[in-house]
Amino acid sequence: MERRKFLTGAAAGVGAAVAAPAVHAQAPTVRWRMTASFPKSLDTCYGSTEEMCRRIGELTEGKFEVKLFGPGEIVPGLQAMDAVSNGTVEAGQAFSSFYFGKDPALIFDAGLAFGLNPRQQAAWMFYGGGLQMVREQYAKHNCVAIPCGNFGTQMGGWFRKEIKSVADLKGLKMRIGGFGGLALAKLGVVPQQIAAGDIYPALERGTIDAAEFVGPYDDEKLGLSKVTKFYYSPGWWEGSAQMTALVNAKAWESLPKAYQVAFETAATEQWVRMLANYDSKNPVALKRLVGAGAQLRWFPRDVMEAAYKATNDLLNEYAQKNADFGKFYASWTKFRDDQSAWYRVADHYLDTYTLGQLARKKG
Repeated sequence: MERRKFLTGAAAGVGAAVAAPAVHAQAPTVRWRMTASFPKSLDTCYGSTEEMCRRIGELTEGKFEVKLFGPGEIVPGLQAMDAVSNGTVEAGQAFSSFYFGKDPALIFDAGLAFGLNPRQQAAWMFYGGGLQMVREQYAKHNCVAIPCGNFGTQMGGWFRKEIKSVADLKGLKMRIGGFGGLALAKLGVVPQQIAAGDIYPALERGTIDAAEFVGPYDDEKLGLSKVTKFYYSPGWWEGSAQMTALVNAKAWESLPKAYQVAFETAATEQWVRMLANYDSKNPVALKRLVGAGAQLRWFPRDVMEAAYKATNDLLNEYAQKNADFGKFYASWTKFRDDQSAWYRVADHYLDTYTLGQLARKKG
């Protein structure tokens, strides 16, 4: 699947009309099941994939139907990749950080701690060789990967107590999985991998002391502010959090070409729209949370510095002991360094200046 074809319909922007692939009158009717990793209550991430499925049907004039099922309706949310791999379902909504323990290299699909922002992630995936590498890696798990969304930069989570230094993290039980959990473990945190729907009861019962999920809009829907007090920023472990549609390799190969194009086109539309949706909803959700009593905090400097060191130590460790991870890391690091140089020249300086001016105006 060529990169240009993958981006058909998205490059012109969200508002551009996308022509439906030509579907012959005699084209077969195909019915697929897709299992979600995120609960139906989240109209952003679940809703985005639901919209993608609807668009696939539109683009194929109803010939290709992909029906989305919530976590637990077919398999639990954290088992989406396994279900796709073994053919239990044809497709799954996935977040690759969930599978770090199974295959560490897959994390590059979602995004790394202190890594690329969403725009940079898209650039690496679509024009920096990342998508080809990710697909080669997922092929080892009998899956075809199609990026279908991005959460954007995430928050640092909800805490029962204030974090004033690294010492306050010692022994703290926190819902966080994947690479971020490993990095925080080096700082004394005890990471817990818990599905989204189980976070609230775990906090309410005191099974955990803190939890990160996504950002203000989704966190508000899960009710996390009702059982914790302090809301921290930034979610340094996920400066970009890309969501992926996984398709069983055999099922993908059996699709007519027009249906493959429809799937990729709908997925790329939602990559753009999902991020835009979060960017539009998070600011007002944060205002509501703070207005209702949530105390917004930033991680102290010593916590950020310790986290940055732990992150780089871990990245180097995995690059040395895991050949696949090392291959990704070499490509990703070079791209990150080039992007960093460009962003300092352009976006960073402009954003920093503008934000400073706006802050002084409000002051």
